[in-house]
Amino acid sequence: MAMAAAPTLPIYHGLRAAAPAKQPAPAKLTAHSHCRLALPLRARASSSSSRPLRHVAANAVATKEAVSTSSSTQGGHELLMFEALREGLGEEMERDPNVCVIGEDVGDYGGSYKVTKGFTEKFGSWRVLDTPIAENSFTGMAIGAAMTGLRPVVEGMNMGFLLLAYNQIANNCGMLHYTSGGQFTIPIVIRGPGGVGRQLGAEHSQRLESYFQSVPGLQMVACSTPYNAKGLMKAAIRCENPVILYEHVLLYNLKERIPDEEYTCCLEEAEMVRPGSDITILTYSRMRYHVTQAAKTLVDRGYDPEIIDIRSLKPFDMYTIGESIKKTHRVLIVEECMRTGGIGASLRSAIMETFWDELDGPIGCLSSQDVPTPYSGPLEELTVVQPPQIVAAVENLCGKK
Repeated sequence: MAMAAAPTLPIYHGLRAAAPAKQPAPAKLTAHSHCRLALPLRARASSSSSRPLRHVAANAVATKEAVSTSSSTQGGHELLMFEALREGLGEEMERDPNVCVIGEDVGDYGGSYKVTKGFTEKFGSWRVLDTPIAENSFTGMAIGAAMTGLRPVVEGMNMGFLLLAYNQIANNCGMLHYTSGGQFTIPIVIRGPGGVGRQLGAEHSQRLESYFQSVPGLQMVACSTPYNAKGLMKAAIRCENPVILYEHVLLYNLKERIPDEEYTCCLEEAEMVRPGSDITILTYSRMRYHVTQAAKTLVDRGYDPEIIDIRSLKPFDMYTIGESIKKTHRVLIVEECMRTGGIGASLRSAIMETFWDELDGPIGCLSSQDVPTPYSGPLEELTVVQPPQIVAAVENLCGKK
């Protein structure tokens, strides 16, 4: 067998030139890492025009129904949450011809929950692209499109199906900006329904927030009202980073009046749902409504809970969270994610690292059971945190009134 040829002269000289190159400075480690688990604490100028409108859905809080926008309660128009998502996506497609939609049944069928209904007729099949049942393939196609200047919005028919695209999301979508030394941006939105529904079975009831939270380079937000669904959709599409927009399957038919004028919601800011002084309750998505239901009982029993919808699951808004903890000195986290390795575990760790000296007791965390979601209705309900559990946890953390 003939021996392999020695390197040619140009290759040899290239290797010699590269050998003595300096190793990168430690600061280079995070030079192109555009997403963090938690935002650094920082003061926010109240006069900043980029601050999102604070908002509370009608009838969503107990007693202290402050912190709302006048434009959301006077005038405007009523939309269900899936219609608000549709309106936000449609407005961005009209504004920017580079925005396109990719996914299964997003065209003539209008998407699994009708978020893209009518888009094929309005924008054409080049911008509303129906795909085969091949999540890894069409997600990779969308990432490539984003690298070359488009702004694709990928619909996962169900968040559980995005596990089939996890290779593309983790190894390409989240990493390419960093591994290319900042040469590529990936302005892509990956959205779709998830969470525990009404007897949809284990495979269609996945809570994958923590899976995506662990991927470097991704941002992630969870909508909970028609108002913030539209605002977060528009902001995510305009963002230069890859964004996961988490929509809960049981919230699509929530109705709310939203402003006629254009608005966006900040991707990195939490929302004050109810001001209070006794305990900070941190929650998101569907659990927002379990918490506000529990708050009615708590208020009747003499407690004054502060409720924050964290909305941004990555990075956490530690400024808003911290300001609340400095006031209440007690924390309860309520989530639908599983307890082991869930969003609550990451949030608890971030709070302990930053605000441990402000706490008057342990951080409570109520999460779903660490079991696959049962098909049985009664068993399914047992896996998810219910309002009576929240009431009991607050009484335990604050003491009986």
